[in-house]
Amino acid sequence: MNKKVILRDLGNKDYKDTWDYQEELFKEIVDIKVQNRREETSIPTPNYFLYVEHPHVYTLGKSGDVSNLLLSEKQLEAKGATFYKINRGGDITYHGPGQIVGYPILDLENFFTDIHKYLRFLEEAIILTLAEYGLHGTRSEGETGVWFDVGTPFARKICAMGVRASRWVTMHGFALNVNADLGYFDNIIPCGIKGKAVTSMHVELRRQVDEQEVKEKILKHFQNLFEAEIV
Repeated sequence: MNKKVILRDLGNKDYKDTWDYQEELFKEIVDIKVQNRREETSIPTPNYFLYVEHPHVYTLGKSGDVSNLLLSEKQLEAKGATFYKINRGGDITYHGPGQIVGYPILDLENFFTDIHKYLRFLEEAIILTLAEYGLHGTRSEGETGVWFDVGTPFARKICAMGVRASRWVTMHGFALNVNADLGYFDNIIPCGIKGKAVTSMHVELRRQVDEQEVKEKILKHFQNLFEAEIV
């Protein structure tokens, strides 16, 4: 069982280029697992954690409804945004500057084989991080991600999540709004959920937030929850 997780911060990187890179790492892990089973070997599988910030982009999960994108191709172009249909779960979401995106590409057989638990641990890492800033994040039943004021007219989402898993290998992940321009969310029905708002840490705290500091806090909680070693 290899609990080392290789951290790679990709900085600001195009969505499609990052998706292709995720697929490369995902395939590397799956290929090792297939080889181990075929040849009865025990080569350790690596784990990765990618941080990235994307230029303005909208992505639609495989079960999503394209009508939740409220822009035409020309309007997308005018806003300097792109759009991709992708192979994660979930509906539509936005990525852009001021948002921390994390893609854990893990062999869950190195940790635990439970996708539900995996998603809850990702949520918990964000909830614990927000708590360090005095913000009370919580879960909303039946809706993956992290929210504020669930069950009230002021419910708002601060972190979206959508993952893909095959042979217990994960990809895609979470997007936490830190200093995000929330105006871009007006062009979609976020996650296909009507009537609920989206927020960002800088809005809640009424100040700009140090994104590097937030990344370090997320990693600390991720490492503790997964009993992992970040390298």
